[in-house]
Parts: sequence; C-alpha cells; structure tokens
Amino acid sequence: MTDELNNLKKAFAEEPELKASSKAKRAAISAAMTAFEAEKATGRQGKPIENRQKEQDNQNVGLSTFSKWRESMKLIYIIPGAAALAAIALVAVNTFQFQPLFSEEEGLYLEDFEQIKELVTEVPRKTLELKKRAVESSDPESDVQALVDIAQRVKPQIDFYTLLPENGLRVELMARTPGTPKTEAFEPATIPYNRVQAGDRFETVNTNPLKLTLQEPVSTFSVDVDTASYSYMRASLNRGELPHKDAVRVEELINYFLYDYGAPLDKQTPFKVSTTVMPNPWNKDTKLLHIGLKGYEIPAQGRPRSNLVFLLDVSGSMNEPNKLPLLKKSFKLLLSRLTPEDTVSIVAYAGNVGTVLEPTKVKNRAAILKALSHVEAGGGTAGAMGIELAYQLAEENFDSAAVNRIILATDGDFNVGISDPEDLKILVERKRKSGIFLSVLGFGNGNYNDELMQALAQNGNGNAAYIDGLSEARKVLVEEASSTLFAIAKDVKIQIEFNPAAISEYRLIGYETRHLNREDFNNDKVDAGDIGAGHSVTAIYEITPTGSRSKLVDDLRYQSTDPSAPTTPQTEYGFIKLRYKLPDEDASRLVSQVIRVDESVAEIASVSDDIRFATAVAAYGQLLRGGTYMGGYSYEDIITLALDAKGQDQFGYRSEFINLVRLAKAVDTL
Repeated sequence: MTDELNNLKKAFAEEPELKASSKAKRAAISAAMTAFEAEKATGRQGKPIENRQKEQDNQNVGLSTFSKWRESMKLIYIIPGAAALAAIALVAVNTFQFQPLFSEEEGLYLEDFEQIKELVTEVPRKTLELKKRAVESSDPESDVQALVDIAQRVKPQIDFYTLLPENGLRVELMARTPGTPKTEAFEPATIPYNRVQAGDRFETVNTNPLKLTLQEPVSTFSVDVDTASYSYMRASLNRGELPHKDAVRVEELINYFLYDYGAPLDKQTPFKVSTTVMPNPWNKDTKLLHIGLKGYEIPAQGRPRSNLVFLLDVSGSMNEPNKLPLLKKSFKLLLSRLTPEDTVSIVAYAGNVGTVLEPTKVKNRAAILKALSHVEAGGGTAGAMGIELAYQLAEENFDSAAVNRIILATDGDFNVGISDPEDLKILVERKRKSGIFLSVLGFGNGNYNDELMQALAQNGNGNAAYIDGLSEARKVLVEEASSTLFAIAKDVKIQIEFNPAAISEYRLIGYETRHLNREDFNNDKVDAGDIGAGHSVTAIYEITPTGSRSKLVDDLRYQSTDPSAPTTPQTEYGFIKLRYKLPDEDASRLVSQVIRVDESVAEIASVSDDIRFATAVAAYGQLLRGGTYMGGYSYEDIITLALDAKGQDQFGYRSEFINLVRLAKAVDTL
C-alpha cells in the first residue's frame, strides 16, 4: 500500500498543473445543462426545496449514479479552483448526497453547500486522473445564454450565480420579486449557505421532577403566555401524528385558553392573583394548587399607537401553502385590527435582506397591501441580518408614545449567517434594551425550528405563536390582538415557598424551559416572561400533603423530618410572591399573598368550569409527554372532565380541544 501511495504522489508531482480555459468553462456548462435536461426528461428530478428530503434519505446514492452523470457530460476529471468546475460540481455530482439545483417551481437553489465545498477544496489541485479527455465545445455564447435563460425562466428570478475563489467555493445568490426594482439591500449575498438538515427541531426538555419540601422548599419560574406548542400539537394530530414530546409544553397548552379569573382595576397593578387548592383527579392522595393571573384589559380608547415592523422570512423554505401564502393572509387580518394612525414597515429576508416598505400609516392600506403582494419566496435564510435591519428600522422610527414591536414571521430555518439559538439570543438580548419588543409567529412543518423561535421570543420581551391555519391567525391577530400587541408587564416572575409542615412533596406541571434560580427572583437584571393586555396565565402544582399515603420519597432514617415549626404550622400551604416591571420601567414591583389551607375545596365539582377545564388540559399535556405521574388516568377520563367543564365556549376552542383528545387517542392506538 505504501509503494502504491508513493507512486501516486510521484505521478501527481510529475503531472503539470491543468488550467481551465474559458472555452472549457462554457463547454462544461453546456454539457451540464444537457445532462440535466436529459435527466429531467426521464422523470428523475431533484425535489423542489419545499419537499426536499432529509439527509438520510439520500444515503443510497452510489458511485454508479455519479458515473452516469460523468459519462453524460464526457467528464472524468475535476480541477478545483477553476470556474469551469463550479458548474460541474454544483450540477453534476450526486455521489455526495445532494440534489440537482434546478426546479421548475423554485429555480436555481443550493443544497448541501458544505458537502460541495468539501468536494471542491479537498481533492488535489492536480487532476483526479492522470489522463484527461478532450471536451467538445459548441458555440460558447449560446452556452452562456442557455444558463441565463434557465435562470430567468424560474420563479423567483436569480440575480446571479457563482464564484469560486482560490480558497474555496463561495455562492452569491439572491432572489427578488420579478418586476420589482433592485435595491442596494438586495445585492447578491456573500455569506455562505450553511447546510441545515430538514426536520422540525425542538429543545430537549426533561419533565419537572418531584421536589422534597424539606430539601427544596422554594420554586421559582418565569411566566409563559406563549401558545405555539398548542397549535403545533393540533397540526401534528391533523397530519395523523402524535407530536414529539419535546414539542409539548404543558403550560402553553393550558394558557392557550382564556380564563375568567377576575380582572385587576388599574394598569399600575396590572394583574390579580388567585389561588385554589383542590382534589387531584388522577391521584386521590394528592392535591392540585391552581394559580391564576388575569391581566389588565386596556380600554379601546386608551390604547397607544402601534409602530410595527413586519419581519418576513421569504426564503425558499417558505414556499409552501402553509407558510408564505398563509403568512400574507395572516398579516392582512392583523391590518384589519390596527387604527389608521398606526404605522407599519416591512422588512424581508432570504439570502440577504431589504426594506420592502418604509414606515407607512395604516390609513394608506393600499400601499401596504401592494408591498405585501410583491413578496415572493426564494433563496437562503439570512434571519440574523433580517433581525438587525428590523431593529434598525424600528429604532430610526421609534415612537415614545407608541408600542414599538417587531413581528417576525418564519419557519425558523436560519441558514445564512448566525443560526445558533444561543448566538441569536445574545443578539436579541442586546436589542431589547431599546424598548422594542420582538414577537414571533411560526409557520409550517418539515424544517420548523421551534427551539430557535422560543429563544428569540423569550429574550426579545415578546411572545411566540404557531400559525397552522387562518383560524389560528384570526385568534392570535384579531381576537387577541390586544394581548399580542400591548404589553402590560414585563419580566414577570413567580416564587412559591411551600410550608414543610403542610406539604411534603410538590412538582410544577410544565414550565420546564422557564425555570429560574432562587436568587434570580430578586435580580432585576434577569429576564423573565411578559404579559399582554387581557392575558390570563395559569400555573398548576401537584402537592402532597404531609401524612399522605401517596408520598413517592421515603423519609430518611438518619435525618430528622421534623421541620422548624412556623407560627401557624397547619394553616398555610405556602407563600406566593410575584415580581413584575411595568413596560416602561426598569425596577420591579412585588405582590405577595398567603396560600391558606382553609381556602381549599373538598370536591372537584366545587371549583369553577375554568379551573376544571385547565386541569383537563394539564392532564392531556402530561399524557402526551409520557404520563410519568398520571397513574391510570386516560384520554377518556380527560374527555369526561373537559366535557363537564366546557362552559359557554363562545368561539368553540374548548369543543375543538375535546375532539383533539379523541383524535390523540385514535392516533395513539395506531
């Protein structure tokens, strides 16, 4: 083997370096186009980007496929560093598991950039074989024109194509709407396309464990009013799939519904806290502590103006019916809820970014709709650049008397520039100090990046929703427009100290991604959740009274279990504290109250429909996540409880939930 390698090295050293001529480049392009058209004619064609396969789907593409392409182009060598081979490598090589770059629907696009770059940069700068074949060339001008014609036929148009510098491959590729003027912001991008494997992505989350009150009496978390998990769960079931357990955030399922907990009287104390201790329907030996917050509802005449920047993802991955087309319809619905003096701007991003609409009053509705209609999908996803430009536009037009908010609409598939959730989190954290809120609307499935969208919303002083249809868009952007747009409190934290004389064990249901350290509660520098006007927030603990037969952790033999007795050892379950900041303040305010034992109820039927329905939703979310603490409680038990607690159900959301539980049961049995 060593002798063979030495001989090969010697042969490479003796072989003169080959250089590609412009004639060879044009011939290679022509051959590649011919091969592509021939391949397309036989029915074997790369999928458009909206249906692209996952990386593992292409594992069976072998050397025989590459040989067929190679023979059809009369090519058996590659010269890295030559522009002729950029076209050959990009169009021809199937053995490295990527698909052809041309599609009637999407046009010129790039898949698996890193693998192509590796191919081009790592092969020797000599030849792959010591002997080359002559490449026959047709009319060089017509070869170049053929490439241009193909690029112009596809939708959206491609500004230009490819560059191969000495140090490797760089792609300059950007889509813009046909017929619209080219702006400086939409010059071809020079940031490489980073390959992202298809598939929805979620943060891995472990279910909250049971806590011993003696060892850890304090529980601290940030509130969460997001609802993205619920509508994603619904979309999954409607596709005949159970959602992945990491896609299920139980608190977001519970908080999808509005509850009448009793509203506060003024915006200086923007919510009222209510607590209820009740029997647990899935474990008769434990209880549920139900905490409800109701946000202050701003009267219509007292609402401030809105200064909104719509940040739209128009990358190639958004070119599906449940993505960009639904996004446009959703924003049209939101426009119907804004006042004539509100201001709207539109920033779009794909491989690069640009301002589609400068700040425009809503009374000029026709101009806004026209700009929105011109947006088309195509190219990479420079999401970080889009966020930067949106904040810049919002800052330049900041209105101190208005609500200044960016609304990002995306599938979360950032693949140009910064794409790591932690890096984007840092970017948004820096920007939120400007007083501009960032909310996120998620669309589509297949490459939906939930983890990224949660990071953006949580650190941008905003909320996250998932739009799986026009009905959900109406709910979020029309029915709940006030809570979506107008924050009444930010950095809202809850801390509960449980009384070990009354409670031996407890666990928080949901809020796994909202956990805070005990010392974070009093630290105003630590970010937390935000609440919009009229929002209701629910948190539920399962608590085990002392002496219960249902204790899951045995007492220790060599450690005293006799806690220091409080003044009223059996009259208090615990003490709840809540910190919040008003939207325009940096110092937090404190609200606190006792959770009294004598305020608990003896029967589930004694509590309100809202509390019982929230309990049914909590049970359902836990089953979807595996049901570790649910015993034998079933989907049928949940349906029974939810039916009894459905109440008036003005918009039918609770009836829909019951049907989703039935559907989950059916899908689960499959």
